[in-house]
Amino acid sequence: MRSDGALRRITGGMLIRMLADAVMTNLALAGALAVRLAVDVLRDGQASAFVTTLFWEYATRYVWNAPTLTALALIVYWFNGFYTYSRSYRGRYKALVITRAVSVCFLLFAALTYFLGDAVHWVELPRGALVMTYVFSLGMCLASRTWAFLWERVVQPEKTHLLRQRADGGRNVLVIGGAGYIGSALLPKLLDKGYRVRVLDLFLYGMEPVARVARHPQLELLQGDFRQVDKVVTAMQGMDAVIHLGAIVGDPACDLDERVTIDINLSATQMIAQVAKACGISKFIFASTCSVYGASDEVLDEHSEVKPISLYGETKLAAERGLRQMADRLFAPTIVRFATIYGFSGRTRFDLVINLLTAKAKTEGVITIHGGDQWRPFVHVDDAALAVLKVLQAPLSVVGNQIFNVGSNDQNFTITQIGELIRERVVGSQLVLDPNSPDKRNYRVSFTKINRDLGFTPAWTVEKGIDQVLEAIANGDVVDYRDPKYSNVKHLTESGAIEVIRVDDDWSRHLHVLRNGHGNGAPGPAAVTRPTAPPQPVASR
Repeated sequence: MRSDGALRRITGGMLIRMLADAVMTNLALAGALAVRLAVDVLRDGQASAFVTTLFWEYATRYVWNAPTLTALALIVYWFNGFYTYSRSYRGRYKALVITRAVSVCFLLFAALTYFLGDAVHWVELPRGALVMTYVFSLGMCLASRTWAFLWERVVQPEKTHLLRQRADGGRNVLVIGGAGYIGSALLPKLLDKGYRVRVLDLFLYGMEPVARVARHPQLELLQGDFRQVDKVVTAMQGMDAVIHLGAIVGDPACDLDERVTIDINLSATQMIAQVAKACGISKFIFASTCSVYGASDEVLDEHSEVKPISLYGETKLAAERGLRQMADRLFAPTIVRFATIYGFSGRTRFDLVINLLTAKAKTEGVITIHGGDQWRPFVHVDDAALAVLKVLQAPLSVVGNQIFNVGSNDQNFTITQIGELIRERVVGSQLVLDPNSPDKRNYRVSFTKINRDLGFTPAWTVEKGIDQVLEAIANGDVVDYRDPKYSNVKHLTESGAIEVIRVDDDWSRHLHVLRNGHGNGAPGPAAVTRPTAPPQPVASR
């Protein structure tokens, strides 16, 4: 026998295996005594007094012998490398090692109890029970090691393979919030690539955003509130990946109802992720925002400090942190932080800075800028959708548990620079600068990581995006950019949609209490904090 394994550090795995062997040894002893008891009862009589006396006799034999046998078994097994070097043995040789160790253990136990019997009046085991204990112990040791071998070599690799296949090559995708600004641009791309797509959306803006693809045979539309766990569980069945785009987006819309915003942007995200994890879905893509960076004069990347100054940014950052805390080797979410988006999709918006200022310049001839020195990164909605597609197609080993800023380095502009680009394209328009701005957000962002790791390069430029808006207005595709359907906050208030989504939710209320300091404990990592005077932006994503 080798003894060098005894000098190795005891690990948690070793302790678990030792505990298992101790349990098996005791089960073998108890089982052998139970069989012997049954034989004696059947042979000598079944009087209750006799059975009771016999039971306590065998119970006494168990109590006297179990601790010694267990300790001796663990010592012998240890020095035979059961928990160290012999775990790498395979086949008949490992069976021989196990047989030898168990045999040595019981020979030593028999010898020890023989000598102790004279010295301390030891309560010995019947020979038949000792033999049966040996046979049971050997059988269980061989069976448990065989099962461990099969699990490591057959079951676990197959499970890992299936999970990897689902994460890297699964073709069934659930898009939550698929009828929104980014979602309506993403759906055609997914369908063109052959994905089978299921959308879970409340369709607050109607079916128009997905009208172009609604009849596609690979698309399934489910109308439902993604805050309802039963709807999420139903939608998650058979899916290989989840893209979570659902949220109340933009500072003004988020400020309409703080509790509802936390409920939708934070609480629902945590619940959806938990369901996805329970369903064995590894690839989970979460739409966040560069607004989490707040205000900074530096060029910021994915490792930079985050300090959001709006409720929208706070809830997104809290959701990010909740996802990262849930991550493990089988659940590896990817967070995409979108730059400020512009351009047209199935559900176009005119509450975003480039679209809004371009429409005002074209229809009113005036471009009003508040402040103007604030830096913003920009990305076209079609490119934002392309980035999500690239994350979905990338191996989990590349994108799992990662954060990617979505945009391009050459589309960082100040708001004034955006106004000047628009003025150049709208003849006769006037640029009006107001030095006072309630919006204190200011950030330039690096997009080197997504370009390097995923090969993502936007096809659109800000100039092309401005031209797209101007062309749509000129062609009559957009009749009135002030229509509430083009604005998140206007649609929520004027259509009554905010009342539809105001539902009671205890989890949301609990987080609301924590955030306002009325609870008994400090806010946890998923809680958000709020500045006392939140600014109102010119426009937000």
